[in-house]
Amino acid sequence: MTTPSYIAAADGTKLAFYATPARKGRPGPGIVFLGGFMSDMTGEKATTLEAWAQRNGRAFLRLDYSGHGSSGGQFRDGTVGRWADDALTVIEHAGNSVTGLSGPLILVGSSMGAWIMVRVALALQRSGGAQQAAALVGVATAADFTHDLMPARLGPEVMAQIAETGFYSMPSDYSDMPYIITQALIDDGNDQRILNGPVNLNIPVRLIHGIDDPDVPWTQSQKLMDALTSHDVELILVKGGDHRLSTERDLARLVAIVAGLATSLGPP
Repeated sequence: MTTPSYIAAADGTKLAFYATPARKGRPGPGIVFLGGFMSDMTGEKATTLEAWAQRNGRAFLRLDYSGHGSSGGQFRDGTVGRWADDALTVIEHAGNSVTGLSGPLILVGSSMGAWIMVRVALALQRSGGAQQAAALVGVATAADFTHDLMPARLGPEVMAQIAETGFYSMPSDYSDMPYIITQALIDDGNDQRILNGPVNLNIPVRLIHGIDDPDVPWTQSQKLMDALTSHDVELILVKGGDHRLSTERDLARLVAIVAGLATSLGPP
């Protein structure tokens, strides 16, 4: 598939996604991939999981938040809350139009996407609909990074600049374009926090984190493990692992974990 599909957000912004229907008669949960901060749905983790899902007849969804990748809107206008709403808009649309995505889902989130996956799981739980998070898989979980990590990394002078001017252009190690850090992103991040109390999700959760992650310490994943009410939570620490966790071995591990959950949650 070379051209994504689109659905409009509430404000009319076009949200891009690729959806693979489940093979006829293929039971089990659908899989949704949620990308990271200023990442898009063409990354190796998303496309590797998609290829596995297609080979095995599993329903699969990957998407771009507003201001990311093929979606419309400006990155600087986004917040964690807005991007979680974008994900919900696409997920709910796919649930109504793509075979295998209308019921239980395995949500896979990378970096900020793991924060968003928890927000999405909680929102689906509150909705009481057929679409529910059946399991979560977080890679380099960056939950609450705007509160727990960003102020210390940027320092008081930059934080004061953001408060005064509304934004700061932060150089990125992963893109030629700088990250635009806005006051709105920080303020909304405070409202979206999940590590400041219990996370009431009683489903299987697998958290993978590189010990040598230079951007998000592995203790953020440990904090999420501690906050979750579920007793079926595993933290997998990768010796020498970086933030991307996209080597061949890393990708094979991710596929094996998702495949194992998919099998355990439905008939093979």
